[in-house]
Amino acid sequence: MALILDHVTYEYGSGTKLLVRALNDVSLVIPDGQFIGLIGHTGSGKSTLVQHLNGLLAPTSGNIYYNGEDIHDKDYSKKKLRSKVGLVFQYPEHQLFETDVFTDVCFGPKNLGLDKKETELRAFEALKQVGLPDDCFYQSPFDLSGGQKRRVAIAGVLAMKPEVLVLDEPTAGLDPKGRDEILDLVTSIRRERRITVILVSHSMDDVAEYVDRILVMNKGSICYDDEPKKVFAHKVELEAMGLSAPQVTDMMYELKKAGWAVDTAVTTIEEAKREICRFFPALAGLETGK
Repeated sequence: MALILDHVTYEYGSGTKLLVRALNDVSLVIPDGQFIGLIGHTGSGKSTLVQHLNGLLAPTSGNIYYNGEDIHDKDYSKKKLRSKVGLVFQYPEHQLFETDVFTDVCFGPKNLGLDKKETELRAFEALKQVGLPDDCFYQSPFDLSGGQKRRVAIAGVLAMKPEVLVLDEPTAGLDPKGRDEILDLVTSIRRERRITVILVSHSMDDVAEYVDRILVMNKGSICYDDEPKKVFAHKVELEAMGLSAPQVTDMMYELKKAGWAVDTAVTTIEEAKREICRFFPALAGLETGK
């Protein structure tokens, strides 16, 4: 069932002269199974929003519902919620703390009250699914590379078998190869587990390539909520917010300025390739080997 935000406002420093409204009357429905990209410049409210989804923050006003229940009702189990709505933090060091990787990933299911056998089975399955080599299982998580730490952090959440996976800037600081590996991994997990994924990112190229729906935040509000092509059609407005369209979209705009009647709604490399081949059929022949 849907995760629903109903007129949610959140203020830091309420009742003081330092009051900051981080979320401003946000209403949102997140249905099962969607892959959602959440974008916005620094300070737009992205991280504050996702910390509301599993109850880490409580709204100053408004309500949040999961499976039809208000998550801030006094009898609602936050432990149950956090097993179903899993949040992977931007910096894996904030999430990893045990002496070795396997023990760290066991923490979540163990905290759910599962027995030792089920806990270890879930940890093993999660680590295999994120592609971490077996010889890393009993290393300190702090001895791993940045990409490996992120895999362990994701595994720790997957071991609780969430229905919603929220990733806050999961590719920050990674090189292009590491970024692609993490995003391909997330796509594979979503497909295999049939879960909802919410990806917070500052990279327009990543979001355009992978997600079904984009939410754009600005000054604590959601100003665009649509499929990637329709969101990136607002190129000028996005740039005014300090954001940008994907690089391939910018390239299409430049080609159009140069006189080529290309489709400027292109958002991925594959779409750009097909569009360019319309004007240069010989390139399409090279692509197919003809």
